[in-house]
Amino acid sequence: MTDDAQEAQDTPAGKFGRGLPVGIWALGFVSLFMDISSEMIHALLPVYLMTGLGATALAVGVIEGIAEATAAITKVFSGALSDRIGRRKELAALGYGLAAVTKPIFPLAPTFDWLVAARFIDRVGKGIRGAPRDALIADLAPGKMRGAAFGLRQSLDTVGAFLGPLAAIGLMWLFSDDFRSVFWVAVIPAFLSLGLILFVVKEPVHPRTQRRVRNPLARSELKLLGPMFWWVVVVATLFTLARFSEAFLILRANDDGIPVMLVPLVLVGMNAVYALIAYPVGALSDRVGRVGLLLVGLGLLIAADLTLALVGGIGGLAVGVLLWGMHMGFTQGLLAALVAEAVPAELRGTAFGMFNLVTGVGLLIASVLAGALWEIGGAQWTFLAGAGFATTAALSLLPLRARFNGTHKPKDAG
Repeated sequence: MTDDAQEAQDTPAGKFGRGLPVGIWALGFVSLFMDISSEMIHALLPVYLMTGLGATALAVGVIEGIAEATAAITKVFSGALSDRIGRRKELAALGYGLAAVTKPIFPLAPTFDWLVAARFIDRVGKGIRGAPRDALIADLAPGKMRGAAFGLRQSLDTVGAFLGPLAAIGLMWLFSDDFRSVFWVAVIPAFLSLGLILFVVKEPVHPRTQRRVRNPLARSELKLLGPMFWWVVVVATLFTLARFSEAFLILRANDDGIPVMLVPLVLVGMNAVYALIAYPVGALSDRVGRVGLLLVGLGLLIAADLTLALVGGIGGLAVGVLLWGMHMGFTQGLLAALVAEAVPAELRGTAFGMFNLVTGVGLLIASVLAGALWEIGGAQWTFLAGAGFATTAALSLLPLRARFNGTHKPKDAG
């Protein structure tokens, strides 16, 4: 029995909505609730560290840099471990559990050191859960619905990304700028997320014929990921260089004279568009193919960069942010689906770990480069460079389009 046939056999009893298994929906809401919790805290944490605990901007930057680097590195090992033990749910639940148990530390922390430790453990949890969760989605999704599955998860995750900051703004008003009260409220969705993955998500039954992997990070196993996977990684890294950090959208808004209090609405608007588009685009890719839609996404990114570089004022900013959110919806879930389909099922965890590590390093390089260009020539140079990288990424997609057959399977996958 093939992998896809087994998946289709294992999921009908759990179908919900448009045919996706309950486990996929549950993982989407797991991401949504955890993102609401995390973003409620992260939207306020830099200000709290500086005004409440006397930290410097440099200290905040170092903390964030170390935390994100730790998460990226951890993803490699957690993904490989999930392949070795042949199970994903336990590791994903451990990652969400670590994130949940750290949330009460934020309102209780008596000193700066406690918050640093909580932030670090939270990012370790993110690193542990990321690759196994994505591999679990690929395992649970029927073979012809992986685009929809990843799109749904991405969409619900992004809903959390804009609801969290909005909730933080409203609660700060309600609690008269009491940071600790807001942090306590953030504990609730974190434990809802943990409960969902523990009690609703089920590990799928894997085919008996599926190969057991002893050392997923061995050179011989990494070779089995295949050239298609590594080409997807190259394309995704070029994507990352083209879009850099969304922090530069905030800087662009600041340059246009948007009031500081309203600047976060830039990210809220971008994420709202992203959330609306990701699921329908993922579902569409299951019918018409992923690579063509990725090219559309790159076209949207080029248009966003050129608008932000060349069109001034609030109107140019609004159009640029709208296009940026659309490009995210057209690309992020589809790249995850391509990773899942380019590699053997028993190495999906390792593949997602390597993918996240390389693209994470790419995002760091892209943000440093974007910042340097901003210092040299302002916003225009930064966004024009992004358009150039996006054009290069579009050219690199053409070999993928030639190699992928039908809607999602590589030609050499059989």
